[in-house]
Formats: sequence, C-alpha cells, structure tokens
Amino acid sequence: MSNFKRAPVIGGARGNVPASLKETQMIDTKAALPAEIISTILDYLPIPDLMSFARTCKRMQEMVYEDSRWVQRLKIIGVWNDGEARKRVEEAMKAKREMMRVRVEEEGKRAGIGVNGHAPGSMRKISTTLFDAGLEQERQRKNLENGKSPIEGFDTMKLSSPVTERPLPTSRAPMLDPETLLNVFTDVRSIRGSARKEYGRIYAALAPFYFDLARSRSHNDPVLFRVYRDPEQQAQMLAHLMVFCKSDWAQGWRQREEKLVTMVGIFETAVLREFEQGYEAWDIDGRMRRYANVLGILNGGHAGIELFVQKHPIFSDREVMGNSIDCLRQASSDAIDLHPSGCFLESLSKKLNEQANIIDRVFPAGEDVFQIFLEKVGEDILMEYVTPLFDEAHERSIPSYLKAVSGIFEQSMQFGFTLIPSINSGNDFPEKVKAIIARVFEQHVDLYLSEELDYFKTIAEKEVSSWESKLSADDATTESFFMGSFNRQADKKDFLTSFKKVVMMPVNVVGNLPLSSPFATNKPIAAPAATGIATLQTPTGPSGLSPSVASPSTPVLDGSRSVTPLPPEAPTDELAAKAALMASRLEGIRSLFSIEIALHLTHAAKASIGRAALFVRLGGQTGEEAREQCLAVFVSLLQIVGNRHVKAGFDKAVDHLAHYNPREVNEHKQSVAPLVTFLELVNVGDLISQMIDVFYEQQLAATRLTDRNDFLDPAVKAKKIYEQMLDERVAAGLNKGIDVLMDEVEYICATITKPTDYNPPLNANGSVADIDIGPTAATLQVVSIVEAHTKMLNGSTDKTMLDVFNQEVGLRLFAAVCKHLKHQHISTDGAIKLISDMNIYYQYIRTLRNQDLLQYFKALRELSQIYLIEAKHAKDMATIIADGDRFYGIFRAEEVYEFAERRADWYTVKRDVERSMYGLGCGIM
Repeated sequence: MSNFKRAPVIGGARGNVPASLKETQMIDTKAALPAEIISTILDYLPIPDLMSFARTCKRMQEMVYEDSRWVQRLKIIGVWNDGEARKRVEEAMKAKREMMRVRVEEEGKRAGIGVNGHAPGSMRKISTTLFDAGLEQERQRKNLENGKSPIEGFDTMKLSSPVTERPLPTSRAPMLDPETLLNVFTDVRSIRGSARKEYGRIYAALAPFYFDLARSRSHNDPVLFRVYRDPEQQAQMLAHLMVFCKSDWAQGWRQREEKLVTMVGIFETAVLREFEQGYEAWDIDGRMRRYANVLGILNGGHAGIELFVQKHPIFSDREVMGNSIDCLRQASSDAIDLHPSGCFLESLSKKLNEQANIIDRVFPAGEDVFQIFLEKVGEDILMEYVTPLFDEAHERSIPSYLKAVSGIFEQSMQFGFTLIPSINSGNDFPEKVKAIIARVFEQHVDLYLSEELDYFKTIAEKEVSSWESKLSADDATTESFFMGSFNRQADKKDFLTSFKKVVMMPVNVVGNLPLSSPFATNKPIAAPAATGIATLQTPTGPSGLSPSVASPSTPVLDGSRSVTPLPPEAPTDELAAKAALMASRLEGIRSLFSIEIALHLTHAAKASIGRAALFVRLGGQTGEEAREQCLAVFVSLLQIVGNRHVKAGFDKAVDHLAHYNPREVNEHKQSVAPLVTFLELVNVGDLISQMIDVFYEQQLAATRLTDRNDFLDPAVKAKKIYEQMLDERVAAGLNKGIDVLMDEVEYICATITKPTDYNPPLNANGSVADIDIGPTAATLQVVSIVEAHTKMLNGSTDKTMLDVFNQEVGLRLFAAVCKHLKHQHISTDGAIKLISDMNIYYQYIRTLRNQDLLQYFKALRELSQIYLIEAKHAKDMATIIADGDRFYGIFRAEEVYEFAERRADWYTVKRDVERSMYGLGCGIM
C-alpha cells in the first residue's frame, strides 16, 4: 500500500513535473487502534480466526505467535510448569555455550593456535544469541517452498470457524488414534518458545470433540460416544474436555460450557445409576469397583462417594446404634457404668475396620473416602449416642455427668486408636480421627469444664466448712463444760480480760488442775511431731500421694477431730476452770488444721484435673481452655487449703500461744508443751506443703499443663503466694514460739537456780566445803529445752527460715542469760560453776554452726573470767573491764562494769577497780 496520494493539479502545473512534486502531500495511514487493544482482542478470537489473522501481515503474525499468549492458555488448563521451562532454558544455554566452545577449539586447531594462545584479533566473534532471525526466516522460506503451513502446531487441522463448520474427528492428524488422544495432556512439555506448538497439539486432539458436543441436541448425537465405547474412555475424554473448555474464551463460550456440563451430568447420572445397582446387589469387586473408578476418572467420584456414605446400612443398623442410657441404669446416682459404652465403641470399631477394607476395594486411589465416612459416623452415630447420655446424666447428678463426659471421651479416644486407616487415609489419619471426635464433644466441653471447676470448689468448701464446724463445736463443748458452773457471760465474751486473773493465780491452784491438763505434773509430755514425717510413705496412689498418710496429732481419715478428753468433773473454782480451758485450747493447737483434709482435697483436685486434662489433647482453643481450667482447679486448691484451712489454723495457734504463761506450769523439765504442739502444727504444715509440691510436679509440671519457669503462669503465681503465706504464718508462729520459749527459759533460770549456786556458803574457817565445779541444774535444763525445740524443726522447715530461727533463739537466749546474771551474786568460789555454765551454753551454740552467734557466747565465756579474779588483783580486773577487744566488741566497758557489780565482794574491790579504770582513762561514773 502506498503511503501518499497525489494532490489535485492546480492551473498549468499539469505538465510541470517539479511543480507536481512540490504540490504532492503525505497522508498518514497508521492503524487507528493501539497494539495493546489489538492484542486484547486477539485473546477472544476463536483459534481458526486467530490463525487467519496471523496470515494478514508480518506484524500480526508476530503478535499472534507471541509465546506468552499460548503460555497463558496452557496455564489455564494446568499443563504449564514454569520451573520446568526455566530448567530447559538453562540447559539450552549451557548446551549452546558448550557448542560454541567446541567450535572455537576446532577453528583454533585449523589455524594452528590454541584456544588460550591465540593472537589478539586472530579469532572472529561468535554470537551466542539463542534466536537467530536470519535462520528463522530461512526456515520459514523452505517450509513455504515445500508447501508446509507456517502455523506450526495447527498444520494438520482444517482451519475453519467453529460457528460455520463442524469439524469431525477425520480432520485429526492421522498419527493420533483415539487411544493416543486420551493421553494428550501427559505429553505436553514446558518449553519457552514452543507453547504455541504444545497448545496446537491439544487443540488438534480435543477441539473436534469439543465443538461437536457443543452442537449436539441429545446425548446420542456427540461423536465422542461413538468413537469411545468403554465408560472409562468416555469419562477420560469428558474430563479432558472439561479442562480444555477453560481455554475457550471466544464468543459463545458460556453456552458451549453449559452444554458440556449438561452432557457430563447426564453421563455421571447414568454411571451413578449403574454404581447404585451394584451397591444394592453388594457387587463390591464388580460393578461397584468399575463404576466408582469411572466416576473417579470423570470428576473425582464425589457423587459416588456421597451415595456410598448416605445409603450405607450401618446408619440404620439398630444393633450398632446402641442405647447410651444403659450406662446410667446400671449405676448409682453419683456414678456411671462405662461398660455398655465400651462395648458399643468396640463393636463400632470392628464394623468400621471392615468398611475400611471394602472402601479400599471399591474406590480408586486419590480421595480419602474413609475419612468422609468417619465424619458421617461421628455426626449420625457418635453424637446421637453421647448427647442424650450427657443430658440425662446432668439432670441426674453432677458427679455422674463429670464422670460420663470424661470417661466416654477417653473411651472415644481409645476407639480412634483402634481404627485401621485405609490406603488413601494418609499419614495424618490419627489427627483427622481426633478432629472428628473433637467435633462430637465440642458442644459439651464448655459446660463440662465449668461444672468441673464448680464441683471441686463445692466439695472443697464443704470439706473445710465441715472441719471448721467441728472445731467450733468442740471448742463450744469444751468451754461449756469448764465454764458451765459459772454464769459469767461477760467473761465468756471477753476471755482475754479474765486471763490476767489466771496468770496471777497461786501456784497451788494450778497444782489442782485435772489430769487432762497439759500442765498437770503427772501428764507425760507429748513426743515431738517429727515422727509424723516418717508416716509419709512412698507414693503409691495414682497421684503419687499415699492415702494412708496420717499424723498422730491430726484427725483420722474420717474427718473426726482428736481432742483432749474432758475430765470426769468440771473444776468448781473459776480460776481453775479458766486455767483448764486455756490448757485445753493450747493442747488443741495441733489439731487446728489437718493433713487428712488437705489430702482429701488434693485427691479431689487430682480427680478433677485428671478428667479435664483429657481434653487438652484436642489442642486448639478447646485444648487451651481445658488447660486453663486445670490450672484454675489447682489455684482453687491452694486458695482453699491455704487461706481457709492452713492460714486460719496458724492464726488461731499464734493467738493461743500469746496466752501462754509458764507460771501456770509445775514441771519444766523436758519441753514447753504449747511450743511442742505448735511445732507439731508446723510439721503438719510442712507435710501439706510437700504434698502440694508433689501434686504440682506430678499432675501439672510433668504433664506439661504448666511451665514452672513461667512466672506469669497462674499456677506458678498461686503456688508462690501459698508458699509466701505459709512462710509468713510459720515465721509469725515461730516468733511467738520464741517468746514462749524464752519465757520458759527465764522462768527456769529464776526458779531452779539456787542462791548458793554461784555464791556457795563458807565454813567457820572461811573455806568452801564440797565445791561442785559442774554446771548448774538450771543451765542443763535450759540447754536441754532449747536444744530439743530447735531440733524439732530440722528437716521440716526451709533452711533459710531454720537459720533465722536458730539465730533468733541464740540471741534471745544470750539476752536471757545476761539478764539472769544481773540478778545473781557471784563469788570467786562460785565463778567456777558459772564458767562451767558458760561453757555449756557455748558448746550448744557451736552445734548451730553460726559463727556470728558464736561470738556472743565467746564474749560471755570471757565475761565469766572477771568473777574468778581475787580481790587483791582489782587492778587486773579493771584492765579486763576496760579491754573492749577481749569481748569481741559485744560488750562495752560500761556493760562489763555492770556485770562486775554482781561480784559478791564488789563493795570491797569497787574503789580499787574504779580508781584503776580512771587511771586507764575509762571513767564509768
């Protein structure tokens, strides 16, 4: 086409050629549409029209031949692999480079120069271009000369519009027989630059059947059903056409697709009818297997699978369905019999394993039919079995409901483990079964977990409240017995007011106390409760806690409280009655809380957590909710045992200890009875703490319900709060116990120490007869009592707290000894006995292994030396008093001077001592 026109001739310029050329004007004849729009239009052309369009000009041919256009169609039908195409390109480039290298070596050999030794400019440049335009033009020219079509891949087709002409299978390439066409997709290769050829082969194979079927008026018209007679082949070709129609974008594609879908539906219905007839005849290896395979080839076989599952006789078998209410009919009101449910699940498992074998025989590989069948079983059999049972059990009683849900869930999980997977089940079959069971129970889990926590709180509160009621009843009975003879309501309401009278009553009144009083002279002192630790045997129960744990000082397992038996007759004297009542309360310290109550609650918590923890295995949100509920049960256990039981008991014990007065006791030989009972209570508290630790480690930490290293975990936080509370209560009780112990020490020192112990009388000749250089009875008894009480805590109390307790006892004992010395008169002859006493104290303190505390008693031992100095050596005494380093900085000179004043001959040596001290620059006055 010419790109210019001749302009009209004006005037006489017709014969003037130069003038005509000047008057010539160019006319633009560019295409009106941009190339992008033309390319988009090409996407919607039928393939024959697209090939015709490619013949119009070179530019249109390049646009049609563009490789990305055909790659897109191959991707739509799912036969193009970018990875394979990229790999082929890399291999082609590698082969091209190798070929060029070989060519260069050959040319170098011809020129007599090596590849690496050629002269500069001696080698010509070699192109590495993958596509040579000249070679391509030469190849196309040869094809035209040989009479070949330039449209590769479509050269064996009759290019006609599908609207005007109906292509028949005879237009296929002669080498493509019907059997080969069934595998048309398997031979497609992903090669850059060859996508048009690959799609052309697919089009040549499938387009005739596709357009023929689109024009058919009935299911008898399509040529496809005449070419292929076997149902398997017909299904295979229909499946290919369903894939091929995705690349049909030309006008009328929707109608052609609808016609194809309709034809596929008719074919599927016919095949499904044959499968159903075989199903009714139970022809497993015959028609069922064949037509299930046909349906699988056609579209995956979902219709056949659904028919198999929906019409399966297992869903109407009354023997398989069972009656879940039998689990309640054969059990008590608070229990459930899981034997019927176990038999039901066992029978169901056998049936399902048989069906798994049948499914493997019927259905081809690919779809997991057994999984679909199990989902139907879960909805129509398992769910219908457990729902009425749970509803009836919940209305009957909460314990039976909790046992029913957890017990049947555990049986269901075991039922899942007995199922044998089919061939198509895959490696995740156990997870799929667990998901089915989770869907069966998910509608019941929330209510169950809520009821589990509420039930534990209810029985725990009931247990502790019953214990508290018994304590109150026993206290009321005891008080009524002792105070029933007196109508003093005010004294009953304000017992502490009348306690002063009890403290100040005469000793002979206390001596008349009944034998049941712990202060009576002939009542044996209770043995230390450390033996209670030995009763904690090796864990034998499922929770690791022995149900036979018992302490002699705590109630027996039936929840009764061991109290001091009441005397036959109540005291007739008011003061004696109040003293007996106080003694009874102090004796009852050991039973203010019980290890058996804690053991019962721990077993109840173990049962609740054990049931709820089963649902943690479900994972996901349900498993997390179950885990949180397990921790909530443990937190409730600590709150009830700690605050309601142990803390209240320690508070009462400390209150009772505050009312103890050693002046009411006649015998002070072995131990302080109230402190012994309190230490027994500490031992019980320690056993409960150990029980909680064992429970936490075995039931929560070992099962990974909690992380002991996560300080934000509710169980960890609650456990730390409980331990802190216990330490505080024990510390408060031990502090009050130290007060009681020191009161006892002071009382023993004041009552047992004789005036002649440190100041023996002189004979007529001024000498001491029968000097006893051993320690005094008071010192021996004090050390015995203190040592006995400190040893009671060994092994039952935290080491840090034990060290603090021992140090406090030692310091308070040091203060009590100093106070006692300041009330004595000590002679030079009695100083030997005093030194013996100080050595006894020193030896005891050394057993505590506290070097700081030992310095105090070393200072006391040095202090006792000032009483051994003769009066004539008063100046030496002053030197010792003024020497602060001698007493390790414990005593100042003024304090040593006060102790020196307790010398029996002080007024004899006072002047000399003071004068010497002034001379040393250490004035006292």
